[in-house]
Amino acid sequence: MNARRDQQPDRREFLKDAALGLTALGAAGGPAVAATSEPKAMPMVQLGKHKVSRLILGSNPILGYSHVSPVMSRLMTDYFSAENIEKLVRRCLEVGVNTWQTSASDKVDQALAAVRNAGQEVQWVFLASRAHFKPGPLKEIIKRNQPIAIVHHGGVSDSLWRAGKIEQAHDFAKRVQDLGVLAGLSAHNPAVIRHAEDKGWDLDLYMTCFYRVTRTHEELKQETGMREVPYGEIYLPGDPARMCEVVRQVGRPCLGFKILAAGRRCNRPREVENAFEFAFKSIKPTDAVIVGMFPRYRDQAAENAAHTRRFGASRS
Repeated sequence: MNARRDQQPDRREFLKDAALGLTALGAAGGPAVAATSEPKAMPMVQLGKHKVSRLILGSNPILGYSHVSPVMSRLMTDYFSAENIEKLVRRCLEVGVNTWQTSASDKVDQALAAVRNAGQEVQWVFLASRAHFKPGPLKEIIKRNQPIAIVHHGGVSDSLWRAGKIEQAHDFAKRVQDLGVLAGLSAHNPAVIRHAEDKGWDLDLYMTCFYRVTRTHEELKQETGMREVPYGEIYLPGDPARMCEVVRQVGRPCLGFKILAAGRRCNRPREVENAFEFAFKSIKPTDAVIVGMFPRYRDQAAENAAHTRRFGASRS
């Protein structure tokens, strides 16, 4: 027997919830939530001489990397003009987020310059990929954008680890420090972070992914016993705990990213809240989180800042 019409979910509400879930991605800015003054200061951590908000604006949605689908990636790319990126950065500054982490991009350069030229200061953490590993491009981006830290790209780190060439990441960090900038290592695989720490690498920080999305199919089969591997990136529920165990063991500050599993933990507000609570309970008081933001439907910058003030404040 078919369910009665009044027992079925309203189609418009279903579509609304689906859209908000897909686009949450730890997002920011938008008309859905009114701006309010917040009674608590944003919790801060120290990176070298810099005070950094425990919530850091990420870059994947800004650069069109949804980690969900090509359609969602295109929506993000189309939305994020340099002007809209600038609006997002300004909104983050309003709610207490003073640091932005991105890869290289012309639109990022334009937005960063516009915010700073208007007299607002945002600290920038640069995630360097292979194009900026050489001294020339590295010096150029330091001169232009003045990053407070430069971090070796996590996807590259994982590939070098698998190939037995991870020392190349250490060499890169040394070059960064020689240029007078804080140097970090990013990885999705906890073993990479543990290796750097065990070997005593002279680093200033780590970027630590909550989900090991760079596993090969063979690695996934071996670890889980799967006979077949699903399409796309795999987000295992146990990964955050495995990475956070390493995060708590290292002495340097860690910037945790993908705490919302690239939007997969954004289906309901309570799920987002739980993800923030887990993250801040599982990392050190000296650590922060990086969250990508897509300000199309909700003021998630304010929402995420509120979660950070609630769960990321120092516990006495």
